[in-house]
Amino acid sequence: MRTLSTPSPALICPPNLPGFQNGRGSSTSSSSITGETVAMVHSPPPTRLTHPLIRLASRPQKEQASIDRLPDQAMVQIFSFLPTNQLCRCARVCRRWYNLAWDPRLWRTIRLTGETINVDRALKVLTRRLCQDTPNVCLMLETVTVSGCRRLTDRGLYTIAQCCPELRRLEVSGCYNISNEAVFDVVSLCPNLEHLDVSGCSKVTCISLTREASIKLSPLHGKQISIRYLDMTDCFVLEDEGLHTIAAHCTQLTHLYLRRCVRLTDEGLRYLVIYCTSIKELSVSDCRFVSDFGLREIAKLESRLRYLSIAHCGRVTDVGIRYVAKYCGKLRYLNARGCEGITDHGVEYLAKNCTKLKSLDIGKCPLVSDTGLECLALNCFNLKRLSLKSCESITGQGLQIVAANCFDLQMLNVQDCEVSVEALRFVKRHCKRCVIEHTNPAFF
Repeated sequence: MRTLSTPSPALICPPNLPGFQNGRGSSTSSSSITGETVAMVHSPPPTRLTHPLIRLASRPQKEQASIDRLPDQAMVQIFSFLPTNQLCRCARVCRRWYNLAWDPRLWRTIRLTGETINVDRALKVLTRRLCQDTPNVCLMLETVTVSGCRRLTDRGLYTIAQCCPELRRLEVSGCYNISNEAVFDVVSLCPNLEHLDVSGCSKVTCISLTREASIKLSPLHGKQISIRYLDMTDCFVLEDEGLHTIAAHCTQLTHLYLRRCVRLTDEGLRYLVIYCTSIKELSVSDCRFVSDFGLREIAKLESRLRYLSIAHCGRVTDVGIRYVAKYCGKLRYLNARGCEGITDHGVEYLAKNCTKLKSLDIGKCPLVSDTGLECLALNCFNLKRLSLKSCESITGQGLQIVAANCFDLQMLNVQDCEVSVEALRFVKRHCKRCVIEHTNPAFF
């Protein structure tokens, strides 16, 4: 009879964490070398055995714990809310908990966080355990989240790529030690991958297939990747050529976030729109080289575009806003904070063409005044969120017009704006569910 094993909690939690030494969570078989957590594997908890010659002292029968009275289905439901490290710890309590903790339904997701975790070793041991019934292949695992695990390297991603062909979601944000090669392996060997978050991975400059995978694909299918959601925020070294490769391979993209990819220019956006015609959400915030020409390219997405963030793109003016407003009539969210070239004319054109706008951020746009707010209020009745932070030309009169027409307003930011207490109270009376963020000490 084969004996299954359970990864120790020490595999994914440093042994000196508070609370780890107490109770059943402590383990003498876990060891630490130079402060590094070493992965260990434990056998299932043994059943209680008594020798016929050993006479146990008479003691009152312990009452069964309340949690042990719950049915298996309820226990599995409770375990489903636990992170991976706690689930491993529960598996070492008793034999029943061991069997329940390794229910396949609980292992569709692996979630590890922490800077000191030996993630590579943890992923290796966990995937090995999950491959017990299907050697070398983990068919149940669909989501891996190891955000903030700075010790993750390419070796850990290779393990995921080799063992988890059914992977659909991978989040490795903040893991700056991974490189393009490991990411290429994952997208090549996990054909169902739809959600990829590599934000903060500064070594990642591209998303593409490995050369071997490209050769194997037939000309009929082309070199395509099924990713729909891609977050490359803070991938500082991403350039136009890399974005060109991404667009050519990931044609099914619907959500793309390129915040603070400071090397991108309007040329990269041109490549993007050529190949990825289904994009609904796009962020190029803090991409200082993006200008009105880039917005002209983005406007070619037309009615498919619902979310656009161009915050702190200092080269954007009313001209670029007019392009977007003219062709992207179904836009619901626009973040143009810090685009100081936007004036009342741009806001007016936006309000008249994107009447279904629900969220607008034009903070730190000093040329926007009450005139622009009036046009916004008279056309965008569905507005729910409005940020006017540090808009020097805004007064209480503009706010009152907005409040009188946009009854569904739920958030209003007027921090560092010269507005009176009476205007703020007017907004509160007409928009009862509105949360007002302000810096006026007289209003509370």
